[in-house]
Amino acid sequence: MTKAATVYDVADRAGVSIATVSRVLRMPDAVRPVTRERVLDAVSALGYVPSGSARGLAERRTGVLGLYFPGFDAAEEAPLLDVLAADGAPTHPFTIVHDEATDVESHPSMLFLDEVLRGAELEAWKQGFVLMIGVGRDDPERSTVRDMAGRVDGLMVLARSVPDDVLARLARRIPVVVLAGPPRGDRYDHVTVSNTEAMAELTRLVLAQSDGRPPVFLAGPEDSPDGMQRWEGFSAAIVEAGIPIDDVTVLRGDFTRASGRRAAEELIAAGLPSALMSANDQMALGALDVFRAAGVRVPEDLLVTGFDGIEAAALSTPQLTTVRQPMIELGRAAVQVLARRLEQPDTEPVFVRLPLEITLRDSSLRRR
Repeated sequence: MTKAATVYDVADRAGVSIATVSRVLRMPDAVRPVTRERVLDAVSALGYVPSGSARGLAERRTGVLGLYFPGFDAAEEAPLLDVLAADGAPTHPFTIVHDEATDVESHPSMLFLDEVLRGAELEAWKQGFVLMIGVGRDDPERSTVRDMAGRVDGLMVLARSVPDDVLARLARRIPVVVLAGPPRGDRYDHVTVSNTEAMAELTRLVLAQSDGRPPVFLAGPEDSPDGMQRWEGFSAAIVEAGIPIDDVTVLRGDFTRASGRRAAEELIAAGLPSALMSANDQMALGALDVFRAAGVRVPEDLLVTGFDGIEAAALSTPQLTTVRQPMIELGRAAVQVLARRLEQPDTEPVFVRLPLEITLRDSSLRRR
């Protein structure tokens, strides 16, 4: 490796000051075209890359935003990969696998987080930031997120992924934006979605096609903020319709397709309701798997709905009615809020709530 070129090398080669080099790289339109071209030619010829650490010392900024996700166990189950043999050659040029259609399932939270990450990465790039990702796997002390906080200008975290006391300490050092959860009397910026309102309206649409019996609600984990908000919307519409909430059967899942299958098997054994409304798409798709195998007709025998709007919902048989979350937009909005907070640190906390889209498909539409 050759010695990296410095801003002084670029300035010397272009015959300008280091301040002019800095202006060209940061505000090119503010520099005369002939000077700008001379500087850019020098940058290209020397292979110069601006030093983020040096710029950070000068501006007291790192130019990096952090996005912290809770840990997941799926990666721990993957076998260790020895990429290179001792002589530098690949250990296995290729493998042959007989696909026997085994039951492989993506972690439901990762389907959501992948899209949030895409949005955050895109917006960070547009805003001129680098995005750092932290995953708190097997990290009860939250050392990962604390370590991140020392390396970024601001931090985005999923609701309830960091204990309140830890988050409060971090927020004294850097701005914090909380994603996908309702404000809880704190002073953080929040970016969330209209879970309660959308689920209430979907429930009204389902009740309009029911036979008078209340739908069964397939809930998610008890510690899920989104799951709780969806239950609140469902129950509000049930009470609004004059149905005693005690008459509603509530089953508990864990947002996985497997838990949806278990719920469907339980319903078949106990007797089918008028509808099954699931707190997410994965559980609803699992229920459809069982209903289809058992000869239960959807929507003729019962209606089924989900929530999230993942791609698989549009590919199921029948296609699944769902509520589409603006997952990419959620990540983008979080970065926008964080970037504005960095520029305006003393303004009041903001609460951004993104709208959802109810997508009606065959699984909830009975033909009259």
